[in-house]
Amino acid sequence: MTTNVERYQRIARFYDLLDAPFERKRYRALRPLLFEGLSGRLLDAGIGTGRNCEFYPPEAEVSGIDTSTAMLELARERCPTLAEGGRLYQMDVTALQFPAASFDNAVSSFLFCVLPDDQQVPALRELGRVVKPGGLIRLLEYVRPRGRLRRAMTYIWQPWIAWAYGASFDRNTEQYIPTAGLELVESQFVFDDLMKMLTVRVVAHPAT
Repeated sequence: MTTNVERYQRIARFYDLLDAPFERKRYRALRPLLFEGLSGRLLDAGIGTGRNCEFYPPEAEVSGIDTSTAMLELARERCPTLAEGGRLYQMDVTALQFPAASFDNAVSSFLFCVLPDDQQVPALRELGRVVKPGGLIRLLEYVRPRGRLRRAMTYIWQPWIAWAYGASFDRNTEQYIPTAGLELVESQFVFDDLMKMLTVRVVAHPAT
C-alpha cells in the first residue's frame, strides 16, 4: 500500500500542475482568509509547495512543515524567507518536534482531508500542544457536500482523489475537535457546500 509520504514524493513535481485549475478558480481567493487576524509566530502545517507563502502576514514569523522532502524542495523556491531562515522542516503533524507553546497560531490547508481517521485527533492534539493557550488554529478543508449533484460528483472523483492525493471528502475533522481538547470557534462554508474553514481555539494544552 502506498503511504502518503510516498505518494507526495511521487507527485511533487506535478503537484502544482495538477492543482492549477483549482488554485485559479477556488484556492487563491480563499488562502488570505486563513491568516485573517493572525500574527506572531505562526506554523503552516502541511506547507506543501508553498502556495500560502505570498499571503503570510508581513509581521508574522512563519515556520512550515511537511512530511515530503520533495514538496519541501518546491516550498524552498517559493518561500525564500522561510528557507533562508531555516524555518522549513520535514516533520509529521502527528509528532511535531517543537516544544509546547512554540507558536502563537497555526494554519493548515487541505492537510486534514488527507489524514486518515485514526490520525485526526493526534494531529489536532499536536497542533494544540505547540500553539499557546488562547491561540487559534485555522483549517481549510474539503467536506462531502450535501447537494445531490455535487455529492454524486465527489463520489465519482473519489477514486482519483484517493490515488493522487490520499484524500477523502469524508474525514469530518470538525467532529474530532472536542475530543482533541480544543474549542471550535467558527465553522463556515467558503466555497459552496464543498469547502469549509474551521477556526479552533487552544484552551489548554491537550493531555498526551
